Amino acid sequence: MSADQTLAFDPDCHIFSGCGFPAPGLHTFMYEPIGTVAGIEITKPMLLAVLGSLVVVAFFWAAFRKPKLVPGKLQMVGEAGYDFVRRGIVYDIIGKKDGEKYVPFMVSLFFFVWIMNLWSIIPLAQFPVTSLIAFPAGLALIVYIMWVSLTFKKHGFVGGWKNITGYDKSLGPILPLIVVLEFLSNMLIRPFTHAVRLFANMFAGHLLIVMFSLATYYLLNGIGFVYAGASFLMVIIMTAFELFIQAVQAYVFVLLACSYIQGALAEHH
Repeated sequence: MSADQTLAFDPDCHIFSGCGFPAPGLHTFMYEPIGTVAGIEITKPMLLAVLGSLVVVAFFWAAFRKPKLVPGKLQMVGEAGYDFVRRGIVYDIIGKKDGEKYVPFMVSLFFFVWIMNLWSIIPLAQFPVTSLIAFPAGLALIVYIMWVSLTFKKHGFVGGWKNITGYDKSLGPILPLIVVLEFLSNMLIRPFTHAVRLFANMFAGHLLIVMFSLATYYLLNGIGFVYAGASFLMVIIMTAFELFIQAVQAYVFVLLACSYIQGALAEHH
């Protein structure tokens, strides 16, 4: 964007007023520090991530601090969310016997990712934390470390490498090729795609909502008013679609995490 262009949020910047439309780009995801804590600069996404953690902890604490045989509304919602992840994801992928110990982690992971996605449509926040690659990468790294640790704990050093590389003598001449491909797939591509899948969906969704929101304001001038209405309609449609995608991406992220753990615990790769 050239220096003589006016930003879209300038009250005088509209179509036909001599200013160009500054389409949102990477700068949309960059935030100046809002404060410093112990020498660490705090940005809006960092603050939202912390608030997201507190929201998840506070909700489940409030829902289960005094559990009742006949649950109240809050406890009922908490139990429904917990049971959805436990039975709908963990039990289905890992199994009830092996998966029970991982339920608390998966429930925490699901709701943490979900709330970080939901910030995108919450007034004042209006930013999905997972649209910054550092956050999905950090979560994927935790799952990756857990998967590798469980693999070697379950199968030992040699067995662990066999599990990771798909080593099977019955493959014959193509065994070396399979070993290389499986190693690259599991050790490099798997954690990368796990993080990027979540990041890319939230990044694209936020960019589209910002673009149509800016376009709505920019077109509010003269005959552009007609197009502003169409743009605003797209904001509503994209926001509704994002609500669906946000939940789906949290589900998929945890689903993949469970599948990786199941693979680590399986007797054969």
